[in-house]
Amino acid sequence: MASDIDVILQVNSLIKKFGNLVAVNDVSFYVERGSFFAFLGPNGAGKSTTINIITTLLKQDSGDYYINGKNDDFYIRNKIGVVFQENILDNFLTVKENLCYRGALYLKNDKLVKERYDEIRVTLNLEEFENTKYKNLSGGQKRRVEIARALFANPEILLLDEPTTGLDPESRKVVWAILKDLQKNNNITIFLTTHYMEEANDADFVVIINKGKIVAKGTPSELKQQYAKDIFKIIPKNKTNLKNYLKELALPFERVADQFIIENPETEQAIKVLNDNKDNVKQFELIHGSMDDVFIKVVNGKQDTKTENLENNKSQ
Repeated sequence: MASDIDVILQVNSLIKKFGNLVAVNDVSFYVERGSFFAFLGPNGAGKSTTINIITTLLKQDSGDYYINGKNDDFYIRNKIGVVFQENILDNFLTVKENLCYRGALYLKNDKLVKERYDEIRVTLNLEEFENTKYKNLSGGQKRRVEIARALFANPEILLLDEPTTGLDPESRKVVWAILKDLQKNNNITIFLTTHYMEEANDADFVVIINKGKIVAKGTPSELKQQYAKDIFKIIPKNKTNLKNYLKELALPFERVADQFIIENPETEQAIKVLNDNKDNVKQFELIHGSMDDVFIKVVNGKQDTKTENLENNKSQ
């Protein structure tokens, strides 16, 4: 780890067993302050167990972890905010009652609680439903209130355990707009666990865990470069002419029906092919490798989905 990196969370060689099951197996990573860190893995990979250890809810068998270089439980609990997979607020209290009640656990007097509530209400746009009972909120509104609860103590790092599971696409967009705004404007570090790969596209750094062990790490672009493929598709007017051109160029390609498919082309290469064949190109498409491709390759050891589709097409 570079000495000039400002680390907020450091995890060293965590191990946690449940009987014969090793749920977390020698897991190590660090999170840079103010960053968006994504912790990915399939269900049962060890994500939630790791989160529960970091949040002091579960004791590890060995290894250690630090917030700002300290591993005192009381200190850590005062520096983190946690949004769990399940909603935990009271169904029969209003949004305002829920948050002020929880806020009283952190702050010393009613005046401070009210001031903090007013700040959060504006930041997360809670005004329109602050007097609605929690049970009557939509799924997206409940998630926003859970985030508000986690923010009440003004944490330095917000840990979110699959926070958008079960939400419709529009609600997920709203939740993510709020989280990105918090990171950008409040300098809050975002630590996300998820199995929605598109949510990791904008992460500063990604760690993928499977069966308790870290199997890949890097920025999204690094991971896509290593584990995914870009696919360049061309549908020509004259198949023979394009076929002969690509062979002359010694550029490997796959032929699927009326499509000519080139894997991982250089940008200059793709532009040259289009320019040289502009009168012969009926359609073209560039499909970028995705985090879904990375996930499938790393976790399941399978071909990426685009390659699988190619093989399926060739066999039809």
